[in-house]
Amino acid sequence: MSTHSSRQDAPFTEEFLLNAYCHGYFPMGCGDSGEIRWYRPDPRAVIPLDGFHISKSLSRLIRKKTHEVRINTCFEKVMRYCMKLHGDTWITEKMVPIYTRLHQLGYAHSLEIYMNDTLAGGLYGVSIAGAFFGESMFHLQNNASKIALCELVLRMRGKGMALLDTQFINPHIAQFYVETIPDHEYMTLLHQALSLPVSFV
Repeated sequence: MSTHSSRQDAPFTEEFLLNAYCHGYFPMGCGDSGEIRWYRPDPRAVIPLDGFHISKSLSRLIRKKTHEVRINTCFEKVMRYCMKLHGDTWITEKMVPIYTRLHQLGYAHSLEIYMNDTLAGGLYGVSIAGAFFGESMFHLQNNASKIALCELVLRMRGKGMALLDTQFINPHIAQFYVETIPDHEYMTLLHQALSLPVSFV
């Protein structure tokens, strides 16, 4: 896999971050140095909304309705859980206030799963028009992050969104139907999604 990387000293502001997503780039922090690096992997991992695969056991669990889905009720908490529970992570302290401001501006969102009125897991990402750029997910109870991903796909379908970008394939999402596509194909899908008159909320 080749990875395009932009200048490491690029300004880390809300405006620059949104512009980067619109051009196929996303940031990852380096835990040791604290610097932010920008990536545009080729190939790119995406989850096709129409081809999303849910196992029979997970489907049964979702139908039981033992969970509650909430949107944007504790964005920073979700982000910090993702940062804490993933150990040596690409989410650094420097990134928290920028994404929190993006959340306040209506571009960054969290989807939380509650069980028995207690936060059980969730995910967060950035959404622009018909694209959702998934950043990270976590779980405090079994299957909660899997349920969060399923609920994200269902919400995106209902809103008429078109692109769920997962950046890379990791073991957690590999169990779902994830595609890797070349950069030029990703950019075509991205531009199409950004032109849609829809939104996540």
